[in-house]
Amino acid sequence: MAKTNTTELLEALAAEIGESVYMDIAKWHLYLSNAKLHTLVAERLYPLITSNSVSEDQVLKVLQSITVKIGGGRSELPLIDLLPLQCQVTLVDILEKYQRDS
Repeated sequence: MAKTNTTELLEALAAEIGESVYMDIAKWHLYLSNAKLHTLVAERLYPLITSNSVSEDQVLKVLQSITVKIGGGRSELPLIDLLPLQCQVTLVDILEKYQRDS
């Protein structure tokens, strides 16, 4: 039963991240769900929720560790470099909400 709850929680978290957080590329907003990154981001950040250690610093470290391939894979950039500050704040807010509710 716990696995189902974890799976459901991860799916809900990924969906909310995917709909709320975007990469800003040449003033285009590419939402993480459209870039197929929302599930990966949720999976990497979920341990912060379960360990009750969501903080801006911890979230930024995780975002720094996720690389995004660009130019057909010729280059990679840390996800943190593609997210506007407001999206970073939104992401931390989402994670804090899930941490409170869990």
